Amino acid sequence: MAMHNPPHPGAFIQEIYLVPNEISCRELALKLGVAASTISRVLNKTSGVSPEMALRLSKALGRSPESWLTMQDNFDLWQAKQTVDLKKVRKIEFRYA
Repeated sequence: MAMHNPPHPGAFIQEIYLVPNEISCRELALKLGVAASTISRVLNKTSGVSPEMALRLSKALGRSPESWLTMQDNFDLWQAKQTVDLKKVRKIEFRYA
């Protein structure tokens, strides 16, 4: 089932974990073992969740690393679908597959 405008992991982290629990970006960065600027870029949606960050988020916040990466992939794919023009792309007919 296709999602409609799935959330960026950074927005999800802010809404579900940080705001309700009054956790700052700096506190989260400390718990993750990364620079505050690193997690700030994720929270501000200017950077995505990498496999390394997914492992850190999984240990600190819960959820599987795969779920963090899936959330990022869903967000990225939805964004691409809004902008990529596929009109000139043609299917390749293979003789052997």
